[in-house]
Amino acid sequence: MKQKLGVVANCLTEKTEWEALDLIRNAGFEAVFSESNDPATVLALREKCDKLGLSLDFLHAPFGGINNFWLPGDGYRPLWKGITDSIDSAAGAGVPLVVCHVSSGWAPPPLCDIGFARFDELVEYAQKKGVKIAFENLRKLGVLAAIMERYEKNPEIGFCYDLGHEHCYTRTVRYMDIYADRLLCTHIHDNHGREKDDWSDPDEHLLPFDGNIDYADRMRRLREAEFTGTLMLEIYDSRRPEYREMGAEAFLKTAYERIERISKL
Repeated sequence: MKQKLGVVANCLTEKTEWEALDLIRNAGFEAVFSESNDPATVLALREKCDKLGLSLDFLHAPFGGINNFWLPGDGYRPLWKGITDSIDSAAGAGVPLVVCHVSSGWAPPPLCDIGFARFDELVEYAQKKGVKIAFENLRKLGVLAAIMERYEKNPEIGFCYDLGHEHCYTRTVRYMDIYADRLLCTHIHDNHGREKDDWSDPDEHLLPFDGNIDYADRMRRLREAEFTGTLMLEIYDSRRPEYREMGAEAFLKTAYERIERISKL
């Protein structure tokens, strides 16, 4: 079975998501995900995707301030509103899935009952709306592991495998060895990894093969996991001047060629 090939809808600096959809489809892509969380906007994107023959696979919830979920006080509320807006938007447009972060940075706050209670409420909210949640790997395996274990018996809660994050943040962790049976979606992009004592942010979101990720290894693991979902690019033309210089159509054509190449590994 041929897997769908997709890309984030706001990958183009000079185009809105709405404008980019035509170019994305013309480049050959069959699926997208959106970072919008306004119900009217998402519904319009979904309707346009339907007309173009694109699948709107999932929404990516906002994540700025995610560490406030683990801190006392009301600092978490703006992000709570953003995530629940994403869930509402997904439910209203018939999008089955929302991707969420669980922490940020190299030194997030300690896990605590306050934080777990907030995630419990979030999961309950999504379930009432009929929307699945996929939690994404970032820097801290422990935070993700605690959340994933908490909902391990819930089939509506799964994993978003970000290949780029695995490579540059947690190079010794093989997430498909841990969460293969809970995999719901992917984020695919490239970077150059990081040195052991480098605590900067090496998350470059480059086109595949412009960094040094071993995609043959990643595809082998995805196949062993029997993943048949979309191979979804999370790349942006803003990440390198030469990407912008290519122009939107050439950038998307190159992006499609790269993900198609990955799909055949």
